[in-house]
Amino acid sequence: MPTSSDLRAAVRAIDGRDYGAYQDLRGTYAFDTFELEIAIVPKDPFAPPGTGVFRVRRRMDDLGLATADVADATRSRATRDFLCRRFHAAAQRLSGGVRGTGWSGLITVGEPGQAVLDRNAVVLDGDVVEVRAFVGLPGRGRRVQADLAETVLLGELPAIAASLPLDDDGRADLDHHLEVVEDARALRGQLVEHGLVAFVADGAVLPRRSGIDDRPLATGAVPVTSPASLQVTLEAPHAGPIPGMGIPAGVTVIVGGGYHGKSTLLTALATGVHDHVPGDGRERAVSRPGAMVVRAAPGRPVAGVDIAAFIKGLPDGRDTTRFTTANASGSTSQAAAISEAIEGGCDLLLIDEDSSATNLLVRDARMQRLVEREDEPITVLLDRVRALHDDLGVSTVLVMGGSGDYLDVADHVIQLTRYAPSDVTEAARGVARALPTERRPEAVDASGAPRDRHPVGASIRTRNEHGKRSVRPLATDRLLLGGVEVDLRDVADTLHERAQAHTLALALEALAERLTRGGTALRAAVEQLLGEVAADGLDVLDRDGRGVLAEVRALDLAAALNRVRGLEVR
Repeated sequence: MPTSSDLRAAVRAIDGRDYGAYQDLRGTYAFDTFELEIAIVPKDPFAPPGTGVFRVRRRMDDLGLATADVADATRSRATRDFLCRRFHAAAQRLSGGVRGTGWSGLITVGEPGQAVLDRNAVVLDGDVVEVRAFVGLPGRGRRVQADLAETVLLGELPAIAASLPLDDDGRADLDHHLEVVEDARALRGQLVEHGLVAFVADGAVLPRRSGIDDRPLATGAVPVTSPASLQVTLEAPHAGPIPGMGIPAGVTVIVGGGYHGKSTLLTALATGVHDHVPGDGRERAVSRPGAMVVRAAPGRPVAGVDIAAFIKGLPDGRDTTRFTTANASGSTSQAAAISEAIEGGCDLLLIDEDSSATNLLVRDARMQRLVEREDEPITVLLDRVRALHDDLGVSTVLVMGGSGDYLDVADHVIQLTRYAPSDVTEAARGVARALPTERRPEAVDASGAPRDRHPVGASIRTRNEHGKRSVRPLATDRLLLGGVEVDLRDVADTLHERAQAHTLALALEALAERLTRGGTALRAAVEQLLGEVAADGLDVLDRDGRGVLAEVRALDLAAALNRVRGLEVR
């Protein structure tokens, strides 16, 4: 095998040549403590991270890892997540960053967020750990800059690789990382047996620094203290008994004044489907894996969705059991989102009044008297929410600040006052008795499950108008498919990293290839594909092993598929 000295000589030999000469470096080189494979070299210095693949390989025992660290799927995922963060931090510390044309000089892996995710940036092959990094090979314009390439490849990259082995502090950090993840998994696993849809441990810190900074609020955050009536104690394998606020199955309404923490709590419940890193504040805030936020998203496409439980008898006579539109209204978009979520396996709907279509949430007594029932095609969620749980087993947590009508159907009411929760269920029932709304329930039939749809793969276009493949992420909540943007902003609560959008893009491409004739139900198709990913790794989607993907849920992929413009279903 060529050595690092051979790599140095090869770099010097191409100095000043056209940037394409970097292709000559492809191959595997032996360094003193690690092996470097230059697998894919970008043909242009402006090619963004993810287009080039440099694989750093070290043995587990050289890194201070034991077999127990990867003994099962949970520990393997957490250990690889830890190593990804360690490499990213070392690259930021030891690399000089961009220093020339385009991305010249950059060494990085995809930046990890606050969630602990399965990523293919770090993979295991037997007892060998492989880190897949991007290295921006330096150029002056479009000419090889060999002196800087030597610095990057033979100075900075080896220094980063040398920082991976665990010293005593690193070993302690990894052990803590593993314990936090295993505890969260254990808490989440106890929700169903305790009749809960979510649990927020006492002491949890839920507020974030900003809408674009998911780290915990640095100062002024109020830790959660559970109300006595909602307090439950769950068992964690490492932390032991953990008391906290349990949110029971059924219908829960969160109330309180503006800016008192209602939406913050709902966001924590949404992100509670994933584990979080130590110090995040939400390490012990967990939700059922099938939780889904549903919002109004005017303008989104809808493809053959059964929204008849909420909307039927439209003036234009359209069939709402197979509702299709390229430009949904607020109410039809949110009705479709609820139906799609249930079709995809959601068992916990999370709804915020602020981001909802008001006319889908409630129709009060005055409006009922003014507009006759036969002239109103909408059956509001208020009249469906109980049946969703009683008939379909789907619980709902709603943030309500303006409509007291939901007090009539709530099993539990939680009030947030300066971020502190209190159980006001009995007080809410007293208010409902003292101030009856005189509103008439308008749902007369049971809430049946939405019908299964069968997507047609040919309608999922992955090539643009020029016939070129166009499949890539644009941001954490947007991706490009066939030259057309897929907007995921209304369902992005469980998407923490750009790598997840990349996974969704490639998964949609894979579905397009598999769903040729619309013979498979949407949920089954999505779960089958992601089942293969779970069994064989994210490289099922990333055949080049570029290390740019992170795990997504079946509900996330189904939501992305539902937002593909031009999707056809049978």
